[in-house]
Amino acid sequence: MDSARIDAVRRGVRRGGQGAKAGLGYLADRVIDLAPRVPVRDLATLRRQFPGLGPEEIADKLVAGAARASATVGAGVGAAAMLPVPPAVPAELATEITGVAAIELKLIAELHELYGVRPPGTLAQRSTAYLTSWTEERGLDPGHLATTLATANVAFGGQLKRELRQQIMRRMVRNVPNLTPFLVGAAVGAVMNRRDTKKLAARIRGDLRERQVSWDRLAALPPLEQPENPELPGTPGVGPKGF
Repeated sequence: MDSARIDAVRRGVRRGGQGAKAGLGYLADRVIDLAPRVPVRDLATLRRQFPGLGPEEIADKLVAGAARASATVGAGVGAAAMLPVPPAVPAELATEITGVAAIELKLIAELHELYGVRPPGTLAQRSTAYLTSWTEERGLDPGHLATTLATANVAFGGQLKRELRQQIMRRMVRNVPNLTPFLVGAAVGAVMNRRDTKKLAARIRGDLRERQVSWDRLAALPPLEQPENPELPGTPGVGPKGF
């Protein structure tokens, strides 16, 4: 291969890398914009909806519901691959990634409510904290929450976005099998999403159990303010009691 062709290949690789980076940046921005719009039930609401159950029992139900919802997103995107004229793969994959992110962010927020580890601050500040929990795949540490919230604006411009991009890249690599044809992708996507959501929940719950505040020792907390334009993409027909 002559030098001109080698240079052309190198330019193509660079352009492809720049395009992938731009796509990841867009998805990171989309998840950051989405986080404050995910509706979250507070502890009082969860206890009313699951009367007579303790935190572990309610948590089991939340995890099971979230796993079903993320599996549904994976199955839907996988099934799209068998259409006679498939839609743009990046757009379908982006829909899945943001849909699963919303489901898991909602789950993380409600698990923190159940275990008595609600981060302080405004809706935007709590969303920052839950994004941090999602990207790091661990429960929030009350001792570090002040630092997390104080640096929210800086995080959105730097550290958090870099972590989001890394998390999104891992999801994209994981979810490539979802796009295989003949509905094989639908089955694989559903299984993988269900497994990964359960794995994330197990890590979060393990951390939160170490920091748990029992309900009888919890100070009265105000109801959570709800987003003006709530959004839970990728989960049609799943209402607030669905998971």
